[in-house]
Amino acid sequence: MNKDVLVSVEGLHFSGEETPGKVEVINAGSYYKKNDYHYIFYDEPVEGFEEVARNMIKFRDGEVLLRKKGPVNVDMLFEENRKNESCYTTPFGDIMLNINTRTVDILEEEQQIMLNVNYELQANYEHLADCRIRVRVCDREKGEMMFRQDSFV
Repeated sequence: MNKDVLVSVEGLHFSGEETPGKVEVINAGSYYKKNDYHYIFYDEPVEGFEEVARNMIKFRDGEVLLRKKGPVNVDMLFEENRKNESCYTTPFGDIMLNINTRTVDILEEEQQIMLNVNYELQANYEHLADCRIRVRVCDREKGEMMFRQDSFV
C-alpha cells in the first residue's frame, strides 16, 4: 500500500436507543508499517473548534491504539479480551473511560486494510454504550472505487 491513503472511520454506539448513533468521517492521511505495527495518521475537524485533532491509529493483530491530539486528547487502547482505562481530556474537563474490548479483527489485503473493533464503553465507571469502530484504509488513488465496495469485516 502506498503512503498516501484515504481513511474511513465509522463509529456505532448502541446505548439502548432504537437507532444506534453513527458517525463516519473520511479523510486523506498517510500510512506506513514498521516493526510489525501499522501506522495511520490523519487530521480530523473537531466540532466547535478551528483547530483540528491530529489522529494516529497504530495496530497489529489483536491490538489497536487510537490517539487524538488537539482540542481533545485521548489514548484509547483496544486489546482483544482486555479492559483498559483512559483519560479523555476536553477543554471542559476530563472524563475517565474504561474500554472493555471484545474483539479486534484486522483484514489486510493488497490495496486496503480494514479494522473492526467491538467494545463496551464506560464513562466514570458507568456503562455508557456498546460500540463498534470500523476503519478502512486504501490507496488515495484507488480510494473512491474501494469505498464503493461493500466488502467489510
